[in-house]
Amino acid sequence: MRKAVCLLSGGLDSATCLGVARRDGFASYALSFDYGQRHIHELTAAAKVAESLGAVDHRVARIDLRMFGGSALTSGIEVPKHRSAEEMETGIPVTYVPARNTIFLSFAMAWAEVLGASDIFLGVNAVDYSGYPDCRPEFVAAFEKMANLATRAGVKGTTLLRIHTPLLELSKAGIIRLGVECGVDYSLTHSCYDPGANGRPCGACDSCLLRAKGFAEAGMRDGLLDRYGL
Repeated sequence: MRKAVCLLSGGLDSATCLGVARRDGFASYALSFDYGQRHIHELTAAAKVAESLGAVDHRVARIDLRMFGGSALTSGIEVPKHRSAEEMETGIPVTYVPARNTIFLSFAMAWAEVLGASDIFLGVNAVDYSGYPDCRPEFVAAFEKMANLATRAGVKGTTLLRIHTPLLELSKAGIIRLGVECGVDYSLTHSCYDPGANGRPCGACDSCLLRAKGFAEAGMRDGLLDRYGL
């Protein structure tokens, strides 16, 4: 089996991406980050998702992006609630973490080179992406090009890195349908930007609203709601 590094936040999108990697026959090495984020419950979810989808290894890299702040997820900035779809589609939200995907992909690139892997799976989405600049296809293409200039394997031509973004052009409902086909248990995932102490989703942040919209459009019940009696 070919090896692949799969970035795994514990959220709906990254869980689906890991499911796709397994479906496509990759031996998956899941990589999560403890970066000082507000919603640390996602790491517990990531561990459960990695186990349920048969990841060969799951590692958590610890970095501190709170030292820079600049985001509602890494500072005391308030998480926006009850925003309309129109508001979500306008501008870059305060939940954007500066350079996060660039940093995460750099770690994934390093681990892939050590593993001798030529594939990275990233769960970015350019449809329901809430304005994040590092979820755009232009960004992914530029990083892939850079990665193949920056590694020993790339320079020698022994391993050319490819970044897989199977969710890029899907709606949230489409992502959920795909994940169900790939055996993803969404009750194990965590999406909320501002959860309660026990991980209970707030139901009002952008991520919760997009998740709810996705399940509604897919015509499915979100198992996470049952977990919290919602």
